Amino acid sequence: MQIPTLAVERSLFADGYHWIAGIDEVGRGAWAGPVVAAAVILPVQEQTLIADLAGVRDSKLLTPAQRHSLAQRIRAQALTVGTGMVSHSEIDAHGIVAATRRAMLLALAALPFQPDYLVIDALTLPGCPIAQMAIIHGDARCLSVAAASIIAKVTRDNWMVGQDSAYPGYGFAQHKGYGTRAHQSALARLGPTTIHRRSFAPLRHYLSAQGEHCDTSSDASLISGGRE
Repeated sequence: MQIPTLAVERSLFADGYHWIAGIDEVGRGAWAGPVVAAAVILPVQEQTLIADLAGVRDSKLLTPAQRHSLAQRIRAQALTVGTGMVSHSEIDAHGIVAATRRAMLLALAALPFQPDYLVIDALTLPGCPIAQMAIIHGDARCLSVAAASIIAKVTRDNWMVGQDSAYPGYGFAQHKGYGTRAHQSALARLGPTTIHRRSFAPLRHYLSAQGEHCDTSSDASLISGGRE
């Protein structure tokens, strides 16, 4: 298992960048609910930081209990943390990639001060004036990005758990809107809710069964689920 390090962040610090934000998102592949991003600025020169954040890694590799515990530790150690959420309706209107970038920009806007460098998992933010780099599998390689993945995951999961009572029978507290068998079974029985992403390809069958129109014009229709 790859353990994220501070090699990238400390190299940037040595180059004169002092406020380096790791950014990641969750929920891109879900069939319901928002996409959520987080931005985390760590004190990268603290010599004990790696030990203090031992266990922080790609959120998909952790149990819910581990994520919740680590999220508290990240918030205690970070210089600052920001989150951004973009709704299912915006995803349907603008596509998942545009919605993901908007969630990242909202996470940056939520910070009390702006970073001078961004380390982003996989994406760049065109038009954002802050210096940046995209790193494939950044959440597995960079500690600040891994920390952001955990904050984003816990934030989104908590939101989806809150929808469980609003939409009984769908199991949102368990699958968090991803395309599990239980979710598919609930859709077959009950049809889509108001928080389902109607532009996503897997929803077409359930929408047509209810006589709803499915807009496949956005890039969200290409997503089949599974990616956090």
